[in-house]
Amino acid sequence: MELTAEDYRLAFDHAPVGLVISRNRRMVDCNQRVCEMFATSRELLLGQSFLLLYPSADEYERLGARISPILNAKGYYSDNRIMKRANGETFWCHVSGRALDRSNPHANGIWSFEDLSQQRPVKANLTGREREVAARLLEGLTSKEIGKVLGISHRTVEIYRSRLMRKYSASTTAELVHKLVSAP
Repeated sequence: MELTAEDYRLAFDHAPVGLVISRNRRMVDCNQRVCEMFATSRELLLGQSFLLLYPSADEYERLGARISPILNAKGYYSDNRIMKRANGETFWCHVSGRALDRSNPHANGIWSFEDLSQQRPVKANLTGREREVAARLLEGLTSKEIGKVLGISHRTVEIYRSRLMRKYSASTTAELVHKLVSAP
């Protein structure tokens, strides 16, 4: 039995994860799950920059610059990060993407989004850099490794880690990680 274009469209539209087709970091198509996750409509997303889904323009720019060489080398990228719904609420999201042309990684891509808010609620008001450090702590990276990934010194990472520990009332990194991932 051969699948039709309609079958593929049905699969795309009703996938259990959010799916976006992008060109030059703009959303050219998305499924219903993306609209539900980001609390907006398809009409408001299509043609828009992914910037719309980020808590800050700085995070959008930094992440775009950081993932470009990875997409160029591997053709795919995946991480957990804090994203923003249309109503301003932030939430943890697992994002995976594939560049269709590794030599021009942002030209055309396919991205999936999975809402992690049920397992990992955002409990504190964090700055963009704190969100980036928190995401890398959850990956189990050391301060030196986080610094290398983010392009900052390990001492700067330690400052952000200390801020996170204060905000989450954690006395150790292990306790901070536990509080970052535990439900309320």
